[in-house]
Amino acid sequence: MRVVITGADGFIGKNLKLHLRELGDAQVASVTRDTTHDELASIVASADFVFHLAGVNRPKNEDEFLSGNVHFTEKLCAALAGSGRKTPIAYASSTQAKLDNPYGRSKRAGEEILLRHGEETGSKVVVFRLPNVFGKWCRPNYNSAVATFCHQICRGLPVSIDNASAPLRLAYIDDVVDAFVGLLRTPGETSGYMEIQPVYDTTVGDVVETLQNFASSRTTLTTARVGTGLTRALYATYVSYMPPEAFSYDVPRHADDRGVFVEMLKTPDCGQFSYFTARPGVTRGEHYHHSKTEKFLVIHGTAHFGFRHLESGKTHELVTRGSDSRIVETAPGWVHNITNIGDDELIVMLWANEVFDRERPDTVGAKVSP
Repeated sequence: MRVVITGADGFIGKNLKLHLRELGDAQVASVTRDTTHDELASIVASADFVFHLAGVNRPKNEDEFLSGNVHFTEKLCAALAGSGRKTPIAYASSTQAKLDNPYGRSKRAGEEILLRHGEETGSKVVVFRLPNVFGKWCRPNYNSAVATFCHQICRGLPVSIDNASAPLRLAYIDDVVDAFVGLLRTPGETSGYMEIQPVYDTTVGDVVETLQNFASSRTTLTTARVGTGLTRALYATYVSYMPPEAFSYDVPRHADDRGVFVEMLKTPDCGQFSYFTARPGVTRGEHYHHSKTEKFLVIHGTAHFGFRHLESGKTHELVTRGSDSRIVETAPGWVHNITNIGDDELIVMLWANEVFDRERPDTVGAKVSP
């Protein structure tokens, strides 16, 4: 399939090109500001689908709205009509097309031109009225508050907001691109207005607070719930704006004669991750918990786990090695320890179901062999 993208060097265009390249069966032709009128006609002549993403939203003067959003759309439609093909078109419009401002009027005019072209030629035209789109590769200090905040916060720069309660309607770039790419699976079967899903309703203040929490998590080690929804999308976006020198950071390292203990990550309600080492012959643990549970994974070396039930006195033991990929889980009411019985350093990953609380550690010293 030959796919043409206008505005291919823009934020959405760059992301769309990357996804299309991953499909492997789409030949992408780019239309940019440098494309001449004759080149435009030649490019679209054999197009199987057109994504019309080009537009002007931050002009030096209002006349550019007319030339960039209206006149260029007219040229595109004329070129497509001249090809004699019923090429499907998807148009990246804006929710501001509903508003009576210069930008909104120009985007609404672009919609009307395209829909009229569809009626006259029989081409399918899909119009997306996009809210504020955010994600990787969006230009900060331009037209995306999220991009600007990410750029500032991950560099420790001051953030200034006039109204923290100001509403924001956001769409994530991957969701936008997914909707676009979905049209290629059934080209020519959809026409009219379509909506991006999901759209997130939030405020400027909530976005800034969320991004600032991402930054502070490197100190607190406590990560937000970054696996779903808006927080997931904001976290992916935030990390994409980090300069390479910020790709790594240090965490506290506690060392003694037994080895080291390093906390890696804490969560609000799903515990924490850490790892520890033990020198040959060293025993760690020798305690029990009332409610806390743990999962151990030996990464390197050979470990002997010992257990004793506090009420019945029943004992249990097992040996696991780094090559076993075996999880060992502790249970409340059982004293447990871990001994390095190998010749190499023992390295063990640990997950606890709760973040360690020094005021209520739920860790009581006791011996497996009293």
